[in-house]
Amino acid sequence: MALPDTTELATPKPEANIEDDIAYLAKRHRVSPAIVREIIRRSGATERSSIEREIAKGKARR
Repeated sequence: MALPDTTELATPKPEANIEDDIAYLAKRHRVSPAIVREIIRRSGATERSSIEREIAKGKARR
């Protein structure tokens, strides 16, 4: 059984892909793209699911 190539998992996303994700998440969760960028900057994560959890935490505080 072969293990997955770890170099593929560790490579960061291209900037264009990240901007597309930012626009998608901002529209889906009805927040500004600046808020999504701030969450990415603070958490350091670019995975969509982790960013969505942080957005949900922020909305729960309101």
